[in-house]
Amino acid sequence: MQIGEAYIGPESGSVFVIAEAGVNHNGDPTTALKMVDAAARAGANAVKFQAFRASALVTAEAPTAAYQEQARSGVSQLDMLRRLELPREAFAEIARHCRRRGIEFLATPFGIDELHMLVDLGVRAIKIASPDLVNVPLLLAAADTNLPILASTGAADAAEIDAAVALLEERGARDRLVLLHCVSSYPTREKDVNLRRIRALAARYHRPVGFSDHTTSVQIGAVAVAGGAVVLEKHFTLDRRQTGPDHGFSLEPPDLARYIAAVRRAEVALGDPDLRVLDVEREVRRVARSSVVAAAPIACGERIAREHLTIKRPGTGIAPAALEAVVGRVAAVDIPADSVIQWEMLR
Repeated sequence: MQIGEAYIGPESGSVFVIAEAGVNHNGDPTTALKMVDAAARAGANAVKFQAFRASALVTAEAPTAAYQEQARSGVSQLDMLRRLELPREAFAEIARHCRRRGIEFLATPFGIDELHMLVDLGVRAIKIASPDLVNVPLLLAAADTNLPILASTGAADAAEIDAAVALLEERGARDRLVLLHCVSSYPTREKDVNLRRIRALAARYHRPVGFSDHTTSVQIGAVAVAGGAVVLEKHFTLDRRQTGPDHGFSLEPPDLARYIAAVRRAEVALGDPDLRVLDVEREVRRVARSSVVAAAPIACGERIAREHLTIKRPGTGIAPAALEAVVGRVAAVDIPADSVIQWEMLR
């Protein structure tokens, strides 16, 4: 599948990296534009925000998670989220700025109204947050957009993932679905990352799989790539010292750039799966492998016995695997001792 000009999947050879701005703009459209710039400079393929209306998302009594409690400064979750909203006009300008900077604009809709707004603004993929993997109306609306869907699986069990995948497939989204392994813990400790789930998801659902990374590490993304991730999502902020629910586990721009650079190095190191001799191996193959060699002088016309032969480097003659095929042949020329034997020396 494609998101914009980028191909998504194991065969593409390039991981699609999403710089997750989320709500780290603190509700300020100008900061959001600066985050687009930072993501583009860091080398991300896309920058992603979150689109919601707090009053439609949470009740006044909605509790906060522990990580939100530490950053909400004494206000309710509803009030905290109200401060982090962006209006449609801000998203429209963000989308335009992304086009100017050559980076893909994405946003996670937390409601159907926001989903429709993003489609109207020209978004080219839909991200489904982990909590909404069980939000059937939103999943159906996402499938009906005919856009690629990136669905996070954090805090979901196998039965819930099965149900979401089946629903999306029945709605015609099978060939445009990417699952993201995700641990819904902020920040995620490295011992809880469970990157083997990337291959487990790929094997179970036969879909491309990525990783939504909530660690504070600049290296885990590269490890996830080695583990099979074809999409990465990583939170970033302009300043981790700011007050807000996500700043504390986000990377600042220099570390985001290092994170993406490590991912690109991992891509290069993975190479391709073709079992062939690499060009860089040919010299060692020639010098360090062995050949059938004359252990003693062999006269022209002499029938070759096993004691006439030994195995030595270099690997420029008859391969050792063919040694028994040499025994019993007749020398077509005089073969001095310690000579690498070639087939043309035999008859």
